[in-house]
Amino acid sequence: MTESLAGGAAMPLPIRATAVVASAIIKAARQLLSDLERGRRIDSAVLRSAMEAAFGASDATGAWNWKTAYDACEAATVLFLRRYGAAMRAKAASPAAMLPMLLRIASLVPTQTRRSEESESLQQFSTPIGLAFVASVAAAITPADVVLEPSAGTGLLAILAELAGASLVLNEFAESRAGILSDLFPAVSTTRFDAAHINDHLDAGIVPSVVLMNPPFSSAIHVDRQVADAALRHVASALARLPEGGRLVTITGANVAPDNPTWTGAFRRLQEQGRVVFSAVIDGAVYAKHGTTIDTRLTVIDRVPADDSAPFPASPGIASDLPTLLGWVFKDVPPRRPIVATATKAYSESPVRRTGRGSLGLSPTKPQGADGRLREEQRQI
Repeated sequence: MTESLAGGAAMPLPIRATAVVASAIIKAARQLLSDLERGRRIDSAVLRSAMEAAFGASDATGAWNWKTAYDACEAATVLFLRRYGAAMRAKAASPAAMLPMLLRIASLVPTQTRRSEESESLQQFSTPIGLAFVASVAAAITPADVVLEPSAGTGLLAILAELAGASLVLNEFAESRAGILSDLFPAVSTTRFDAAHINDHLDAGIVPSVVLMNPPFSSAIHVDRQVADAALRHVASALARLPEGGRLVTITGANVAPDNPTWTGAFRRLQEQGRVVFSAVIDGAVYAKHGTTIDTRLTVIDRVPADDSAPFPASPGIASDLPTLLGWVFKDVPPRRPIVATATKAYSESPVRRTGRGSLGLSPTKPQGADGRLREEQRQI
């Protein structure tokens, strides 16, 4: 969210205003919810009208921007699923039947074609609801679970964990989005830690059994350059918080792969604490509605040390669409292991070695340029 300066530049809203902004976003989301309920497509005119009604001003005044408007659409999706998700699950009777329902909802919201300074710097690409659903299926969430989402965004992953009956632990560094989460999930205390070090920051008594995450692919807090191992730093810290038998499901850039020589060493070190049980590339078309067409990857890690850290499961290939990915999850993701009871204490942050530079030992073994495509798309969109 930004406000205009006399010269036409933009600056972040003052901290005191973020709660007001979050409240206005939720107000707009509630108006948009009525469109989703009627199966009406939310085009730019409809979205603008909802935002102007909620904020009492147009985007030209600097009261809101289009990235804020997209956040309202995502919040409306969360509200829709909270209201109708249980009935949808009952009607569908299977994940394969539920997925098309979610894709229908996604088709009603506009494609995200504009970004804010904050969304650029923090790489805020929210998880498409269909992909979030497949990730939740891979996590095999039950009502007995406590699900941690370290970079919770606007709650598109969290709402699916809620629908599965789980308890939630939510963290989001961006103040504006943390405010949205607080309004959408009022019973959950949302923290605002740097998720790259989530295990260091969370209260020692918080022991999740599942982690669902979509971390920044190559950005780090307070670092004004691309950080090649950013996603794996987030994964390592979240994995360290899980007890033995816990499951972590993450969405990353496609290049963050065990069979990519750049990252093989890092994944071998991760496997000393948790074994990779599934990893597949997802065609960039799946993310197109959320403002990028970069290929991504779904990876599942069980918090059970591998007997041998060298071998990894074979990738099934590139999923051209979400039904294909869901089919692979059913076929290739193994059942979850039993949770081993542990004392409620924080684990050491990283299952991989630190270096003198504090990089958690996850740096690539050769120059990493695979995130260049993301940077190029950020310039184009």
